[in-house]
Amino acid sequence: MHTSSHTVLYDPDGLIEAELPLDLEPYECLVKAVLAWTDEDALATRDYEQIGLQLTGHARAVAADVRRRANQLPKSSGPRALADVVLREAEGQLSATLEGTVRCVQNRARLVRALYERLDRLEAAPVTQAV
Repeated sequence: MHTSSHTVLYDPDGLIEAELPLDLEPYECLVKAVLAWTDEDALATRDYEQIGLQLTGHARAVAADVRRRANQLPKSSGPRALADVVLREAEGQLSATLEGTVRCVQNRARLVRALYERLDRLEAAPVTQAV
């Protein structure tokens, strides 16, 4: 007898995810707290690693939103070009090995903040058909 209540969805284009809003407030608070740290030894290495994983996952989700929004703009638009720069930088940072250090976690927090800033600017840009 199979009693699982989970359904596996096939969504290679991320359309379902695109419809789900990001939960900004808890991550905004986490980013502020992480960037306020001054004591290098306040937490254990595994705690920094866990926070880094949370920020990494959220950065990837925000980057996907930035990419979707940027793709709605013409290729020659300034906001799209800036989004491409931010996304390339994000890709480089996210591909780096996660370390259990204050410095590494703070870099991930800065990345999340930069991605949200770019997303805000893209949302303010007028949407036209991408060419």
